[in-house]
Amino acid sequence: MPKVRPSSRPGEVLCALLLALLTLVAATGAAPANGADDSGRPVVDTDHGPVRGRAHGTYATFDGIPYAAPPTGPLRWRLPVPAAPWKGVRDAGAPSGSCAQVPVFGGDGKATGSEDCLYVNVTTPTGRAPHGGRPVMVWIHGGGFTVGSGSDYRPEPLAVRGDAMVVTVNYRLGIFGFFGHPELGAPDFGIADQQAALRWVRANAARFGGDPGRVTVFGESAGALSTCAHLTSPTAAGLFHRAALQSGACMTAFPRGSMTPTLPAYEPFVPRERVEAAGTAAARGLGCDRPGDALACLRGLDTGRLLTADLMQAFSGVAYGNALLPERPDRALEGGRFHRVPVLQGSNLDEMRLFLGFTLKDFPIRDEREYRARLALSYGEAAGAVEALYPAAKYPTPALAWAASLSDASFTCGALRADRALAGRVPTYGYRFDDRNAPHIMPGLPVVEGFPYGAAHGFELPYLFTMPTDPPLSAAQRELSATMLGYWTRFARTGDPNSAGAPAWPRYDASERALSLSPGAGGIKPVDAAAEHHCDFWAAHRV
Repeated sequence: MPKVRPSSRPGEVLCALLLALLTLVAATGAAPANGADDSGRPVVDTDHGPVRGRAHGTYATFDGIPYAAPPTGPLRWRLPVPAAPWKGVRDAGAPSGSCAQVPVFGGDGKATGSEDCLYVNVTTPTGRAPHGGRPVMVWIHGGGFTVGSGSDYRPEPLAVRGDAMVVTVNYRLGIFGFFGHPELGAPDFGIADQQAALRWVRANAARFGGDPGRVTVFGESAGALSTCAHLTSPTAAGLFHRAALQSGACMTAFPRGSMTPTLPAYEPFVPRERVEAAGTAAARGLGCDRPGDALACLRGLDTGRLLTADLMQAFSGVAYGNALLPERPDRALEGGRFHRVPVLQGSNLDEMRLFLGFTLKDFPIRDEREYRARLALSYGEAAGAVEALYPAAKYPTPALAWAASLSDASFTCGALRADRALAGRVPTYGYRFDDRNAPHIMPGLPVVEGFPYGAAHGFELPYLFTMPTDPPLSAAQRELSATMLGYWTRFARTGDPNSAGAPAWPRYDASERALSLSPGAGGIKPVDAAAEHHCDFWAAHRV
């Protein structure tokens, strides 16, 4: 795996690490058939024409269904427009290609995907749907807004065990999805794509046996940040009825020097003006800076001119200050300006260990002196107070102490702070995924002596999806997976994850208790996560 460059710009290492993760799950798409053709394959008549999927026994899939027109040529950097209807039965037996992207870490890897990529995949149980239809779960993939695909995820466990219709979505990435320019503004095309997919779901869910009145939008990492955006976006009103965010709250942020000493602070939501300035600079570098003609020039460029690691990473933040996101989402959340839907939200106990695992070889933290240097760089005058809360002697290695402080500051307390803002207005359920023996979901994770990955970023995914690497789960982990599948799909069905037979999941309230998700007897229980992770301190010293 290529080394992370010390000169990385804001977000570059994050987008690379955040999420080397998501090129790893391989998906389906689904549907209960309206009928079947001579081959026995299921056929569903969508609002744009019939599609032919595949039957898999207990579930069916319909892959590669267009939800918008290809955003190519004159449609590049325009809001999504409806797909053209088709005649005859469209084959939906395999996923479409991914949106244009550069492999994580850049290097000599070839670019993949296409600008023609706005497709959804549907997975649903076979058999007659219950009266009123099944709950619908719309999954938004992660990948730092620069990599990934809806077809990286196989959601049949949610569909079959939870009796839910699951839709996975492609959306424009990097410069194609998050470009801005003074002649264009910064309308967050990738977020607009996701909302177009939600409108497609509203129009077509019932045709696949789903209930368009019970739509849950959910995602992990950048997918959770996208869900945060929809919670606070006026243009998402009425498109969903519940939201679930995994490891990506509206308050997520990294301090400077978090993964490498040269990395600036990272925030996923950036002012429109900053994105427009970056767009002006990019246009100049591409020879498209003539006033009034810049966009026409840029739209005339081949995909390959734009599909570079530098340009993709330069546009990996979601802009606010536009029609989709009028204000920064964390401020909107704390001001009560969000859609009134139930929310399930949480993080993993050891989030930052995944990212640090890729950087410790080149930027080790070998002793207390190096640990204190990193504390001083990232936390400034608060470094001593942070060390008092996370003393190196309390952890097996100084690197693990560093990871603990970052996980709390960047993920855990941000999620709990978001829970607090939500809970006074909507039903809110907080969790912490605590399985420190969770299987590694990425082949080739660096082995760092004295640095186990524990419950790192993304390690909850095999408990909800089928992974292509098929990491083995122990009997206790399989039981935890079954319970989590029940929680997630009951939440999608009713807005409340609780049911008889499962450990009680209390609503988040003034006690600030989240549900610990861990295998084994007594592993699922409420915990005082805010106290355990020093969230009062981090609230006073926000990164």
